[in-house]
Amino acid sequence: MKNFEIAVDKLKALRLRMRKMKVYEKDLDEQFTHSSGKGGQNVNKVATCVQLFHPLTGIRVKCKKHRSQGLNRFLARSLLLDKIEQKISRAQREIKSKIEKMRRQKRKRTTESKELMLAEKHHRSEKKDSRKKIAVEKADEYC
Repeated sequence: MKNFEIAVDKLKALRLRMRKMKVYEKDLDEQFTHSSGKGGQNVNKVATCVQLFHPLTGIRVKCKKHRSQGLNRFLARSLLLDKIEQKISRAQREIKSKIEKMRRQKRKRTTESKELMLAEKHHRSEKKDSRKKIAVEKADEYC
C-alpha cells in the first residue's frame, strides 16, 4: 500500500494561493463521505470522499480521486481554487467585452464610413421592399 503524503512545499504553495485569492479555511464548508468505485474495504469503511463548499462564491467541489482522505482534501482545495479563478476571469472578460462594445458604439465615424453605412442601409431596405407581396386592390372599388 502506498502512503500518499503531500510535499510540504506543495502545501505551502496551496496555502499561499488561497491567501492571494482571499479564500480562507474558515469560509469553507467541508464534508467527508464514503467514496464509491475501486478501493475495496478502504472505500467502504473510511470516509475518503471530500466535499467542499465555498458559500461566498457558491461553488461546490467533490473529490474522490484517491483512496487517501488527505490527498483528496488537497486536490479538492486545488480544484476549488481553479474554479474560483475561472469564475473571476470569466467575469473580467465579460466586463472587458462590455467596455469594448460601448467604446465601439461611441466611437465617432468618418463621413465616408457614414455614407457607406447609409448606402448599405438603403440597399437593404430596397431588397426588403422588393420581397413584399403586391397588394391586389378590389375590383369593386373601380366599378
